[in-house]
Parts: sequence; C-alpha cells; structure tokens
Amino acid sequence: MPPSRREDLIDAAMRAFYKHGFHASSLDDIQKEGGISRMTLYNHFKSKDELVVAAMRRRDEIFRNRLMKFVESKAKSPRERLLAVFDFHEDWFTGNEFCGCMFINASAEFSAADSAPRRIAAEHKQEIVRYLREQCEAAGFSNPGEIAEQLNILLEGAIVTARVVGQVAAGGNDPGASARLARQMAFEILDRASIAT
Repeated sequence: MPPSRREDLIDAAMRAFYKHGFHASSLDDIQKEGGISRMTLYNHFKSKDELVVAAMRRRDEIFRNRLMKFVESKAKSPRERLLAVFDFHEDWFTGNEFCGCMFINASAEFSAADSAPRRIAAEHKQEIVRYLREQCEAAGFSNPGEIAEQLNILLEGAIVTARVVGQVAAGGNDPGASARLARQMAFEILDRASIAT
C-alpha cells in the first residue's frame, strides 16, 4: 500500500530537520523537501511543533529498527552484538547522509528540559541504553546496567566526535574513526566485565 500524504509529510520533515536543524527549517522547506502543499500540511498538523514531535518519533523508530536489524545480521552472541552496535555506528558515520544525531541536535535546539523534543530525545537515548542492557544481561554480566551505561557513553562521544571533528579534520576523510576507537574501548570494557555466578 502506498504511504499516505501524512506519512510523506512526516518523512519530509524528518529529512529537513535532520539536514538543516529544527529552527532553521521552515514549513516552506518541508513542503519543498516533500513536494507537499501547504493545505496538506495544515490538514494533518496544527503547528510546526506537532510536526517536530512526529518527525522525531519517526526517526526514533527508523533508527532503532535499522540498528537492531544490522546488529542481528552481523552477530550471533550477545557480546558480538554489543560490539556490532559500534560497527553500525561506523557505517552510519561514513554514509552520505550523516548529519549527527537528531536527538542530540534537538537537545541543543530546545532549551526547556520539559519540552516535547527534549523528552523524546531522552526517551530515544534511554531505549538505546535499554537495548544495550538487554544484551549485557544476555551475556551474563554481573553488572549489566553499569556496562550498558559505559557503552552508551562511548557511543554518544563517538557520535559527537564523528560530527564535530570527523567530518571536518583531515578534510573530513574519516568520520568513522571515532566509532572504531569507541569499539576498541568497548572491547576492553567487555573483556574486564565479570560474569554473574
């Protein structure tokens, strides 16, 4: 079944917000991105704020689905899956469409801690930690929550470094370097982790 105009609109908004930022993307930019009329836009959303929320929720769904499919296709054991998360990030960083993390960007652009974009960003990050924790539990680590948090901090640092440094330093030739370094550090964390008895 073909996607609805509402879905087209959300996808266009997601692409515009991701490439150009939330505040810098106008409704005209979103219309042009998706070839959508102003009437269609207002038939589905009362405001740009509603569209921001819908676009962020779509990005969360797409990102986490891609992450899990990639990891499941590359690794069999929980420990291998934890390391494959970093391989996914390297693949993402070196792709043509990498513009940093939409959720980190939202946290920077929306200053109010109780704003919907900040809450959605926090939910997304918590879901990533939850996924990491599930893998840590499946691996039998005695402190799965702590290891998941450590791995997540490595991921977050790699994302920011890939965007801020990797896409600029040395002509932007190696944004994947931060993911590879983070993977190496993750390997060491997993090697030192104790197994529950």
